[in-house]
Amino acid sequence: MSDLLQRLRERGWRMTSQRRVVAEVLDGEHVHLTADEVHARAARRLPEISRATVYNTLGELVALGEVTEVATDGRARRYDPNGHRPHHHLVCASCGTIRDVQPAGDPLAGLPVEQRFGFTVTEAEVTYRGLCPDCATAAESPAAVEG
Repeated sequence: MSDLLQRLRERGWRMTSQRRVVAEVLDGEHVHLTADEVHARAARRLPEISRATVYNTLGELVALGEVTEVATDGRARRYDPNGHRPHHHLVCASCGTIRDVQPAGDPLAGLPVEQRFGFTVTEAEVTYRGLCPDCATAAESPAAVEG
Protein backbone atom coordinates (compact mmCIF):
# COMPACT_ATOMS: atom_id res chain seq x y z
CA MET A 1 0.00 0.00 0.00
CA SER A 2 1.25 3.47 -0.82
CA ASP A 3 2.32 5.97 1.83
CA LEU A 4 -0.48 8.40 0.93
CA LEU A 5 -3.14 5.68 0.93
CA GLN A 6 -1.91 4.42 4.29
CA ARG A 7 -2.04 7.90 5.83
CA LEU A 8 -5.57 8.45 4.48
CA ARG A 9 -6.77 5.11 5.84
CA GLU A 10 -5.27 5.90 9.24
CA ARG A 11 -7.28 9.15 9.23
CA GLY A 12 -10.47 7.23 8.47
CA TRP A 13 -10.94 8.92 5.07
CA ARG A 14 -13.73 7.21 3.16
CA MET A 15 -11.95 5.37 0.35
CA THR A 16 -14.15 5.21 -2.76
CA SER A 17 -12.68 3.82 -5.97
CA GLN A 18 -12.37 7.36 -7.35
CA ARG A 19 -10.56 8.66 -4.28
CA ARG A 20 -8.27 5.64 -4.24
CA VAL A 21 -7.27 6.18 -7.87
CA VAL A 22 -6.50 9.87 -7.27
CA ALA A 23 -4.39 8.97 -4.22
CA GLU A 24 -2.56 6.25 -6.17
CA VAL A 25 -1.80 8.67 -9.01
CA LEU A 26 -0.41 11.23 -6.55
CA ASP A 27 1.68 8.83 -4.52
CA GLY A 28 5.46 8.92 -4.76
CA GLU A 29 8.58 11.00 -4.43
CA HIS A 30 8.88 14.16 -6.52
CA VAL A 31 5.29 13.92 -7.75
CA HIS A 32 3.96 17.38 -8.62
CA LEU A 33 1.12 16.89 -11.09
CA THR A 34 -1.43 19.42 -12.27
CA ALA A 35 -5.12 18.62 -11.76
CA ASP A 36 -5.42 17.86 -15.48
CA GLU A 37 -2.46 15.47 -15.29
CA VAL A 38 -4.03 13.76 -12.27
CA HIS A 39 -7.31 13.43 -14.18
CA ALA A 40 -5.61 12.01 -17.29
CA ARG A 41 -3.69 9.40 -15.31
CA ALA A 42 -6.69 8.54 -13.15
CA ALA A 43 -8.90 8.13 -16.25
CA ARG A 44 -6.46 5.55 -17.65
CA ARG A 45 -7.11 3.45 -14.54
CA LEU A 46 -10.77 4.34 -14.03
CA PRO A 47 -12.26 5.67 -17.30
CA GLU A 48 -15.50 6.88 -15.73
CA ILE A 49 -13.80 9.27 -13.27
CA SER A 50 -14.89 12.86 -13.93
CA ARG A 51 -12.74 15.97 -13.90
CA ALA A 52 -15.01 17.41 -11.18
CA THR A 53 -14.39 14.37 -8.97
CA VAL A 54 -10.64 14.79 -9.38
CA TYR A 55 -10.80 18.51 -8.54
CA ASN A 56 -13.06 17.84 -5.53
CA THR A 57 -10.78 15.06 -4.28
CA LEU A 58 -7.69 17.24 -4.66
CA GLY A 59 -9.47 19.98 -2.71
CA GLU A 60 -10.29 17.54 0.09
CA LEU A 61 -6.71 16.26 0.22
CA VAL A 62 -5.41 19.83 0.43
CA ALA A 63 -7.92 20.65 3.20
CA LEU A 64 -6.79 17.55 5.11
CA GLY A 65 -3.17 18.71 4.83
CA GLU A 66 -2.15 15.50 3.07
CA VAL A 67 -1.44 17.23 -0.24
CA THR A 68 -0.01 20.70 -0.77
CA GLU A 69 -0.79 23.02 -3.68
CA VAL A 70 2.37 24.32 -5.29
CA ALA A 71 2.15 27.37 -7.54
CA THR A 72 5.24 28.54 -9.42
CA ASP A 73 5.65 31.46 -11.81
CA GLY A 74 2.06 31.66 -13.02
CA ARG A 75 2.03 28.04 -14.14
CA ALA A 76 -0.84 25.69 -13.32
CA ARG A 77 -1.04 24.68 -9.69
CA ARG A 78 0.60 21.37 -8.93
CA TYR A 79 -0.23 18.93 -6.16
CA ASP A 80 2.48 17.61 -3.85
CA PRO A 81 1.61 14.49 -1.83
CA ASN A 82 4.52 15.04 0.53
CA GLY A 83 2.88 17.87 2.45
CA HIS A 84 3.21 15.91 5.68
CA ARG A 85 7.02 16.22 5.53
CA PRO A 86 8.69 19.62 5.68
CA HIS A 87 10.66 20.25 2.49
CA HIS A 88 11.48 22.87 -0.11
CA HIS A 89 11.23 22.86 -3.89
CA LEU A 90 13.74 23.04 -6.69
CA VAL A 91 12.04 24.36 -9.84
CA CYS A 92 13.33 24.40 -13.41
CA ALA A 93 12.78 27.91 -14.77
CA SER A 94 12.49 26.52 -18.30
CA CYS A 95 10.31 23.38 -18.26
CA GLY A 96 8.74 23.71 -14.79
CA THR A 97 9.99 20.39 -13.40
CA ILE A 98 9.77 20.37 -9.61
CA ARG A 99 11.85 18.29 -7.19
CA ASP A 100 11.52 18.03 -3.43
CA VAL A 101 14.68 18.92 -1.49
CA GLN A 102 15.56 18.71 2.19
CA PRO A 103 18.52 21.03 2.70
CA ALA A 104 20.46 20.79 5.93
CA GLY A 105 19.83 23.37 8.58
CA ASP A 106 16.91 25.45 9.74
CA PRO A 107 15.61 27.86 7.07
CA LEU A 108 14.29 30.14 9.81
CA ALA A 109 17.83 30.61 11.11
CA GLY A 110 18.63 32.48 7.89
CA LEU A 111 16.07 35.19 8.65
CA PRO A 112 17.56 37.66 11.14
CA VAL A 113 15.29 38.73 13.99
CA GLU A 114 15.35 42.35 12.79
CA GLN A 115 13.98 41.20 9.41
CA ARG A 116 11.00 39.42 10.99
CA PHE A 117 9.20 42.71 11.74
CA GLY A 118 7.75 41.32 14.94
CA PHE A 119 6.28 38.23 13.28
CA THR A 120 6.39 34.95 15.13
CA VAL A 121 7.67 32.85 12.23
CA THR A 122 6.54 29.24 12.37
CA GLU A 123 7.58 27.90 8.99
CA ALA A 124 9.38 28.78 5.79
CA GLU A 125 8.66 27.83 2.19
CA VAL A 126 11.77 28.03 0.07
CA THR A 127 11.83 27.67 -3.72
CA TYR A 128 15.15 27.26 -5.46
CA ARG A 129 15.10 28.11 -9.18
CA GLY A 130 17.48 27.08 -11.92
CA LEU A 131 17.68 24.76 -14.90
CA CYS A 132 17.19 21.01 -14.73
CA PRO A 133 19.92 18.88 -16.37
CA ASP A 134 17.91 18.44 -19.61
CA CYS A 135 17.20 22.16 -20.01
CA ALA A 136 20.75 23.13 -19.04
CA THR A 137 22.12 20.74 -21.67
CA ALA A 138 19.71 22.09 -24.29
CA ALA A 139 20.73 25.67 -23.44
CA GLU A 140 24.40 24.80 -23.90
CA SER A 141 23.98 22.96 -27.22
CA PRO A 142 25.21 24.71 -30.41
CA ALA A 143 21.71 24.56 -31.93
CA ALA A 144 20.33 26.52 -28.98
CA VAL A 145 23.04 29.17 -29.37
CA GLU A 146 22.52 29.50 -33.13
CA GLY A 147 18.70 29.44 -32.95
